[in-house]
Amino acid sequence: MVPPGGAAARSREGGAVKLAVVDPGSGNLASVRRALERVAREDGVAVEIRVTTEAQDVRDADRIILPGQGAFAACRRGLDALPGMVEALTEAVIDEGKPFLGICVGMQLMAGRGLEHGETPGLAWIAGEIAPMDPHAADGAELPLPQMGWNALHRAAPAHPLLAGVAEGGHAYFVHSYALSGGSAAELLASTDYGGPVAAMVGRDNLAGTQFHAEKSGQVGLRILSNFLAWRP
Repeated sequence: MVPPGGAAARSREGGAVKLAVVDPGSGNLASVRRALERVAREDGVAVEIRVTTEAQDVRDADRIILPGQGAFAACRRGLDALPGMVEALTEAVIDEGKPFLGICVGMQLMAGRGLEHGETPGLAWIAGEIAPMDPHAADGAELPLPQMGWNALHRAAPAHPLLAGVAEGGHAYFVHSYALSGGSAAELLASTDYGGPVAAMVGRDNLAGTQFHAEKSGQVGLRILSNFLAWRP
């Protein structure tokens, strides 16, 4: 899956790519790791994947992934409970510009605040807040929450490296009742539709996030993870 250069070139020239998968205590880590191992194997990329609760692992990493599932407030508490982790993430991602991918609630934590179970500060790396969804069908009927299942992606930034090889209308797997509200159009990479447009993928500079579970989204998700391993923002 990986294009010429990128992470594959690094693995040949300078050893394995060091990838930190941060564990905020909210699950889905095993499936993330399996998906990453699969794309690395298929792409011929040497990757050292470390699922971690240690701030130093983030500082030592070449690339960082923050998965998350469940409630925004619980995930933020889990992140705050890891000594020095928020500071290490800020140093590595914002100050040093290391490639970062947030997945599901990991993407939501990139926003300024979350409104699930009260108001909780986010990392404030992207514009907007995480607010409750209120989806309605064209006839006005309420749609069920959470939005759960496969839904089509509409690329807002089809030239973004993480969307290389991802076709318009490709399907990804969503499970969520809260979504980004008040985000910046310049930071929207892809949307989906569930009673109206929903931010499905966001990013700027070296940051990106998927509201959907990339690790559970079949070939679309594997392509995005492959692109992330090769990404040189």
